[in-house]
Formats: sequence, structure tokens, C-alpha cells
Amino acid sequence: MLQRIRGFFGSSLESTQDQSLDHNAVVPYHVAVVMDGNGRWAKKRGLPRTAGHRAGMKVVKNIAIAADEIGIKVLTMYAFSTENWKRPRQEVDFLMRLPEEFLRLELHDLMKHNVQMRFMGALDRLPAYTQETVREAIEQTRSNTGIILNFALNYGGRREITDAIRKLAEDVKEGILLPEEITEESIRSYLLTHDLPDPDLLIRTSGEIRISNFLLWQLAYSELWFTDVYWPDFTREHFYEAIRSFQLRGRRFGGLK
Repeated sequence: MLQRIRGFFGSSLESTQDQSLDHNAVVPYHVAVVMDGNGRWAKKRGLPRTAGHRAGMKVVKNIAIAADEIGIKVLTMYAFSTENWKRPRQEVDFLMRLPEEFLRLELHDLMKHNVQMRFMGALDRLPAYTQETVREAIEQTRSNTGIILNFALNYGGRREITDAIRKLAEDVKEGILLPEEITEESIRSYLLTHDLPDPDLLIRTSGEIRISNFLLWQLAYSELWFTDVYWPDFTREHFYEAIRSFQLRGRRFGGLK
């Protein structure tokens, strides 16, 4: 799903957007982001990895607002994977407290920009204090009608598909769904993103060129854009560069244009 660039609250495009964006071209409806490089950013500066995560947290709001200004409707950010539990305990504990800090510092501006916050993943396996923060963020922004800022937290693509297949199998066993009724669309209805369109564009920072178990089903036909920039250094200009690249691509979805 795509749409043309719009102004923000009626303001001129020139006042809020990079001039090199094609204002007559379509922009992605849904952008997914792998926010990578926080630890390496910190190490390069002689700082603890937690300093990199805190610096990266501050980038999230700016990119969400930039995305909203050009008409993007959904921004899904890979915040913590099911594999990230393997990291040092101190770092994991810090990351589990980071949503609380993010909400305390950024909620006011997010509310002002009408941002709706969502979270997806195995949320019931998070610490109780993290779950409480997630519930608070969802509740306070539930009525907002602007861009959806969707955090993948304790998320893994394989686990999502496995859980979806398990639920589907249970429904087949109960007679709710017949085997011949299983289609791509019916499978989609069991995914965590069942009410969202698939991402049009995936952005990954830090120079890594892989998707790392992120949205494995949903990224089937997404455009991919990689940059060497570490996430804490990722700016609006880098974001616009990704959008410009998207605007220049021809999407055929396996057919001919």
C-alpha cells in the first residue's frame, strides 16, 4: 500500500522535508527498521554498550516524526529479538528498562504528534515491569490516529510463524477451519501483523546485510535498503535517502511492469 507525500498539519513540504525527495512519487505505507549498531557505536567512543542503546533510543522519536511528516502510516522497529536474551545480563536488564525511560522522556512529544504505539512479540515473557510499561504506552496512545509506531519486542520471525501454525492446527482440529480452506490470507490472519499491510521497505543500519529473523513472512516482497551508518548516528537525511532509493525502484512482485 502506497501513497503520495503529503504535508504535515498543512505545512509546506519545503519546511519539513528533504528537497531531493520526489514529492510526486509514492512513499511506503509501512517501513520496517532493524536498528543495529548501538553497541559498536558506543565501543568506538570508549563507552559502555548501554550508552549506545540510550543514544539509539533518542533517534526513534525523530525518525517516527520524520516518517509521519511524509505520509508513512506504519513504522515497525526491531527493538529486542528472541535471540537477544543471550547477551550479558547487565545489558539485557538495561534493555528491559529502556521502554520505561523512552515513555517517560518521549511520550509528550509522541502524543503531540498523534502517534499510536503498539508492541508485538512474546510480551508475556517479558519482566513484569516491562509488561506494565508496554500496557501503559498502548493505553495512553490507543486513541491516537497518526502514524503507528510498532515495536517488535521479544520478537522472532520463526517463533511468530511457529505460533501461527500451532493456532491454525488447533482450529483445524476443532473443525473451525478445514484443511482446504488454508490459504496465504488465512495464514496471515494468525500472524502478529494480521491487521497491518506488509512492509514496503526494510531499512537496516550498521553495515550488516541480513534480516536476522525479522518479519520472515511479511518481508517476502519488501524492498531492502542497507547503510553502514550506526543507528545512533541515523538522521532524517539518512531516512530520506532510503525513501529516495525506494522511489526509484520498480516493484513487479514477480510479474512484469
